[in-house]
Amino acid sequence: MSTIVKAADAAEFLALVPRMLGYVPTRSLVMIPFAGSRSLGAMRFDLPADAEAVDAYAATVIGMACRLPDADAVAAVAYTDALFEGERMPHPDLFDALERRADASGLRVTDALCVAADGWGSVFDPALPRGGRPLAALEVVPPGAEDVDDVLDGDQSSGAELPTTSLVETERVGRALHAFARAAEVLCGDGAEHEASAADDARVDPQALAAVCRLEDLPGFFEDALRWPVDDPAPYDAAALAWCLARPSLRDVALVQWSGTFDDGDRALDGQLRWESGEEYPAHLAMRMWGEGDRPDPDRLEHALALTRQIAALAPRASRPGALSLCAWLAWALGLSTHAESYARAACAIEPEHGLSEIVRSFVHAGHLPDWAFRRPAAPR
Repeated sequence: MSTIVKAADAAEFLALVPRMLGYVPTRSLVMIPFAGSRSLGAMRFDLPADAEAVDAYAATVIGMACRLPDADAVAAVAYTDALFEGERMPHPDLFDALERRADASGLRVTDALCVAADGWGSVFDPALPRGGRPLAALEVVPPGAEDVDDVLDGDQSSGAELPTTSLVETERVGRALHAFARAAEVLCGDGAEHEASAADDARVDPQALAAVCRLEDLPGFFEDALRWPVDDPAPYDAAALAWCLARPSLRDVALVQWSGTFDDGDRALDGQLRWESGEEYPAHLAMRMWGEGDRPDPDRLEHALALTRQIAALAPRASRPGALSLCAWLAWALGLSTHAESYARAACAIEPEHGLSEIVRSFVHAGHLPDWAFRRPAAPR
């Protein structure tokens, strides 16, 4: 059930914005669309780096608000390191451009606010004092907001770091991954390569062989993975999943399944096998990667992201890009574009031009969000 909090004034409204986001944004523009008097969430964007690109930036931002079918108004909040210049609020050109674009699009601007390094203010405040209003006023908790989640430490970049793992844990997974790859070669290889490895069968780790056999039911394996203890997966489980995520054809099955259902995973695997045989890959499955289709279960996405982050942390560096790229996509699907960019950039630092990572980075740089971000969740039955 959603919590309804009414802000009595601009200061109380600004005190609510970080609680809506779960962090205190920095060097950001936050847009809050409204349907009547009720907010429809919040969208964060990096402030424009180029003053000459402000008009295009404003068009993109207002265009995203217009994609919300119920939106009839917006509030804009800039968080900046800049200072007030007497009575002049920072980023006046940006606020002017936003107002023009909103007016042209039929959206009311309920307020245009700035939280600067030395004060805060509103474009619509005729009594705004020199240097802005004191930042201490934003520390108030509006009545009714006590039940809203506490603000997390840090800003929009915080929390993207991979989990901390010990050298013992990473070495165990590294050895398990080496044994798993050896077992997969024995069980799945063919021709001369298989004959060469068959002579060394005695050296194949039986735990690795068992782990490879679990992939015979790939959707079942991916579904089971969501039930593992996220903070402490068994070494051979972690190795098997890292091995799968390093292979685009298998990783994409996980992407479709974790953002959908077990049955979607079955269909994705069948579609992948048919595509490898020369048939067209099903369009309704392919569009999932671009953020189209049914809205995913956010709890399922969050759990998958937590698991995949742990796998990326445990895997040897050379084997991380696949897991990192899926971290990037899952974060993007959850609306965490800053985190998505961080994971995708880390993957490309290991493997330049990594496919899925480059796709996610292109989404982030273009400001492209999943289609489901602009649709209300279905009402519970």
